[in-house]
Parts: sequence; C-alpha cells; structure tokens
Amino acid sequence: MKKPKVSFVCVHNSCRSQIAEALGKHLSSTVFESYSAGTETKPQINQDAVRLMKEMYQIDMEKTQYSKLLSEIPQVDIVITMGCNVNCPVIPCEYREDWGLNDPTGKDDVEFSKTIHAIHTKILELTEKIEKNELITRLN
Repeated sequence: MKKPKVSFVCVHNSCRSQIAEALGKHLSSTVFESYSAGTETKPQINQDAVRLMKEMYQIDMEKTQYSKLLSEIPQVDIVITMGCNVNCPVIPCEYREDWGLNDPTGKDDVEFSKTIHAIHTKILELTEKIEKNELITRLN
C-alpha cells in the first residue's frame, strides 16, 4: 500500500500545523507522510512551540521545517485543518477533517503543552484510522 500524504493546515503555518507535521513524522512516518502549510506564512516557527517540542520530544522543528504556503507542498490525500475558524481554501483530497484546536500562541506553557498532547493523541488516532483503511480506499 502506498503511504498517504497528509497535510496539516493552519492560517500562518507557524504553530499547531508545524507541531502536527513534526509529531506525524516522529510517531507515524511508517504509516503516512506529513506536511504542513498555510494560506499565509510567518518568518519563523512559533518559538514557544520550538522550545517545548525540544523539551518534550527532543525534536528541533527548525532544523527540518519552516513556514510554507499550500502551493509549496505536494498534492495530498488527507487534509487536516487545525481549527482556525476561517474558511480554508479548497484543497483537493480524498479525506478532510478539522481538529478544532485553539491556538496556544501567547499563552503559558501549560496551555501549549495541552495543545501538543492533544495533537499527539490525534496523530495516533489518525494513524489507527489509516492503518484500518477507514479513511480512503483509493490508496490500496
């Protein structure tokens, strides 16, 4: 079976979607390919997210990731929006899901950690759905 490509999408591609890309690669790279992108970009990934991901997972997102536009990633099979409360552009895909996560930017480490843990859990749930062929059949 071909590994599906998953895009985690958020407006600025600087925090939640970057965390999801990093955790997707860290936890589920044998099941799916992880990408993240946004409709706008920021000059750098959110520094609280960078610091906490280093502390919690020993992942340095700045080594392999950067804020990028949707046009900079390949065509994907699955689109996961983070819950930005904006109309996301239409992105061709086989499956779409919104995770409804609040942006922790500007909040304390406790809130940031809650968001990171929520993304971790949702990555594992997504992995299980893909492994059980519950999302898309075209990839088999």
